[in-house]
Amino acid sequence: MKELGFTENNFDLIINSPGRINIIGEHTDYNNGFVLPTAIDRKIQFKLKKNDTLKTCNVYSNNFNTSFSFELDKVKKSEQQWENFILGVVYEIQQLSNKLEGFDCVLESDIPIGSGVSSSAALECGLAYGLNELFNIGLSKLVIVELSQRAEHNYVGTKCGIMDQFASVMSKKDHVILLDCQSLDYEFVPFKVEPYKILLLNTNVSHNLASGEYNIRRSQCEEGVKIIQKKYAAVNSLRDVSMEMLNEFKNELSPVVFNRCTYVIEEKTRVLNSVEALKNNKLDLLGEYMYETHSGLQHLYEVSCPELDFLVDFSKKYNEVIGARVMGGGFGGCTINLIHKDAINGFVEEISEAYFKNFNIKLTAFEAMPSEGTTINK
Repeated sequence: MKELGFTENNFDLIINSPGRINIIGEHTDYNNGFVLPTAIDRKIQFKLKKNDTLKTCNVYSNNFNTSFSFELDKVKKSEQQWENFILGVVYEIQQLSNKLEGFDCVLESDIPIGSGVSSSAALECGLAYGLNELFNIGLSKLVIVELSQRAEHNYVGTKCGIMDQFASVMSKKDHVILLDCQSLDYEFVPFKVEPYKILLLNTNVSHNLASGEYNIRRSQCEEGVKIIQKKYAAVNSLRDVSMEMLNEFKNELSPVVFNRCTYVIEEKTRVLNSVEALKNNKLDLLGEYMYETHSGLQHLYEVSCPELDFLVDFSKKYNEVIGARVMGGGFGGCTINLIHKDAINGFVEEISEAYFKNFNIKLTAFEAMPSEGTTINK
């Protein structure tokens, strides 16, 4: 921290910005569907202070022991991808306010990178939230969510939906959020799953397809919508399409596009059914929907990978695991598992051994339960 002249008490503000999990509803947010995310108790912490300059900004990452500086009147994309999350947020705030001045920021994260719990949204939202407080800009939480999403679109280049940023900022402890990604209406749903817990298994692989393939999936869905719109002008996204409607166009759509659209439409229904299962304490049914989602992501949306499929298939051998699926963009990252709390240690030990035997990769396991969204550290 001494690179920026920080001492332990030499800062104006500390912000905690969490990662997120998504119980169900994967790749539906950018199709205007429904999702069921929540923040978790893993976070990026931001230590921020004004540095008494008008334009100079300094950012230091403790995790990577690296820093960079930039001037507020010369904000532009960097060749270093992680810097673009910072620069994109600053750029988007500058479109809304002229109150930004020079600042120093030190980052420290306990979010596992590449695990699918959206460290990127935590980075964007935490910085936006912190700068909003530091300079009294007056942005609402929803505006912070939206500008953080735009930062990822315009500077990072991933055309993500709004789920990750929304969950990172808006979450409520011990609840999940039923979010309508079209209207942004939302409902906090109590997450009462005792005696079960959420266990994340990190494959510790990234197949370097996620960003490019993510944008391809989005364009494939949009291609399907364009064809359907020729008959149904009121259709704006796959949110507006039923399976009966989609089947009318089976011969006009390529098999790949038909499969992509099928998955999204089925997942829309699964999310709403999962909320009802959760509200009615039908946890076995919730688990079944999670397994169905994985099958759709594996075979129809094709964003899984052998490591993820192995972990999900292995979980089916355990009665104590009632649901599992790939979580996040895919091609690596985590599986999310709904598992009886008494079985966690034994399950982790056995699946870790089997995973290492098959892939020669060490598995990382951690529990993650619903937590509060981005907050000021008091």
